[in-house]
Amino acid sequence: MNHFIKTQELKIKSALEKLGYKVENISLIESSKKELGDYQFNGIMPLAKKNQQNPVEIANKVVDILGNDHTFKEVNVAGPGFINIRFSEDSMMNYLNEINHDFTVHHGEKEDKTIVIDYGGPNVAKALHVGHLRSANIGEALNRLAKSQGIKTIGDVHLGDWGRPLGLVILEIKKRFPNLNYFDESYQGEYEELPINNEDLIEIYPYASNKAKEDESYLEEARILTFELQQKKPGIYDLWKKIIEISVTDIKETYNRLDVHFDLWYGESDANNYQAEVLKILEEQNLLYISEGALVIDVQEAEDTLEIPPFMVKNSNGGLTYQVTDLFTIYQRVKEFNPDEIWYVVDNRQALHFKQVFRVAKKAGIVREDVKLEFLGFGTMNGSDGKPFKTRDGGVMSLNVLIDTVKVETTKRLNPNIEENEREAISEKIAISALKYADLIPNRTTDYIFDSVKFSDLSGKTGPYLLYSTIRMKSLLTRASEQNIRFELINEIDDQIKEVTLNILKMPVVLETALKNKSLSDITEYIYVLTSVYNNFYASNKVLIEENESKRESWLVITKIVYTINSYLLNILGLQVPDKM
Repeated sequence: MNHFIKTQELKIKSALEKLGYKVENISLIESSKKELGDYQFNGIMPLAKKNQQNPVEIANKVVDILGNDHTFKEVNVAGPGFINIRFSEDSMMNYLNEINHDFTVHHGEKEDKTIVIDYGGPNVAKALHVGHLRSANIGEALNRLAKSQGIKTIGDVHLGDWGRPLGLVILEIKKRFPNLNYFDESYQGEYEELPINNEDLIEIYPYASNKAKEDESYLEEARILTFELQQKKPGIYDLWKKIIEISVTDIKETYNRLDVHFDLWYGESDANNYQAEVLKILEEQNLLYISEGALVIDVQEAEDTLEIPPFMVKNSNGGLTYQVTDLFTIYQRVKEFNPDEIWYVVDNRQALHFKQVFRVAKKAGIVREDVKLEFLGFGTMNGSDGKPFKTRDGGVMSLNVLIDTVKVETTKRLNPNIEENEREAISEKIAISALKYADLIPNRTTDYIFDSVKFSDLSGKTGPYLLYSTIRMKSLLTRASEQNIRFELINEIDDQIKEVTLNILKMPVVLETALKNKSLSDITEYIYVLTSVYNNFYASNKVLIEENESKRESWLVITKIVYTINSYLLNILGLQVPDKM
């Protein structure tokens, strides 16, 4: 889509430059008072102040230049130097006809850069639970958004697959199945299949973890097995690979259900291969020192208003910490992909951890100064009590159960005429969309209350409302085609469709802002408003039986454009549109 608003901003910039003013960025904003204009430019006052000139005089000169441009129906100065703009119907009509025939997204020069996006972050041998939703959902949508703007992205699930939790799982398997040939140090042949599945693994880890808290000897055995694993001892390492295979297969199934996908299925174990290189760099940079028996690095900076604890490389027992494994991961990503930016889509509560990690990465020269490391924190999904969402018995709900909970509600709202063999797949798509859209509505950093009934409603700001509206637009266009009704060109823009048109103009601006701020709520709000404005227009007009052919054709083209935008943006948000509902 050609960037209509950006084009007008460049015209204002050109006018100012003709008048001898040097300006960097021009930003048009929607007029708060539609009787004054469609958009307004408020940048004259600071420019006048900087040059010690009268803002009204500058504004009038700009208006004189713009007044010869047929894009503008009206350009005037108000107050102390505001420039109000009303676009001509012809300029908007030409724009709409252009994108009707060539809907391509254009936002000026595409950025030639590579971004690694870390999202998902599940631990193997554990069930994906509600706490994993936001990272996967937000990360996937940001990934799709960046790709839509021509940026090369590499999405990494970053599995938690290394360390003591796996040592505990291996130990409990050994306790239950001591005769498995994985534990026979003299065994040389092929290792046998494990007599466990993913459900067993999900039961084993919490059992082993609780037992380790009560039994010091059990914990010590787990420590030994963890060490042997990290030394890649035959048998133990082979058992670990089998555990990973079983667990990751299940994890992938759940992510596929959510329509969340990754380019890389790397884990902490992959980054651990760079351990020696990173530790050598830290030593050569003379960053390490001993504090209370631990090996640490100072990360406090002079401008910090709060104390930032040292970065811990090894704890007092000599074991490598969780912090340093993330440093290994950054080193791996730089070495293998040479990214310009690395984004971490993780819980807000990890903010301090990543601040420490990023500072050490820069301090040690593991990443160049111009490489952007960005922490994209998010709030929690809470129950009606305002606390992190739980099951009725107080446990952590699995992600699959959460989806099924929403699915119960969306199934109730399906058209009863839908065939039984279609209901399951359609209800699944609607449930996933309801859950994902609701998760993206709030500002990324804030908490929100989960409400399956509200999220599944066919009216209001919900995923099902958008799906239903988009399906209805498609149906209208299909019926028009079947009746051989022409809809190739917009022939006129009247008051009925002007409001829809003005909202269409905003789409490129919304995408730019969303990418800049990593704010998907900008997109969820925009698509809801655009859809609502279109629905208001649709409710006031009998499109297919309109006798004025010119008007009917224009209305159908508007429908096609809104349908195209909805389909495009819903895909960015990761929402699949069913054929019916």
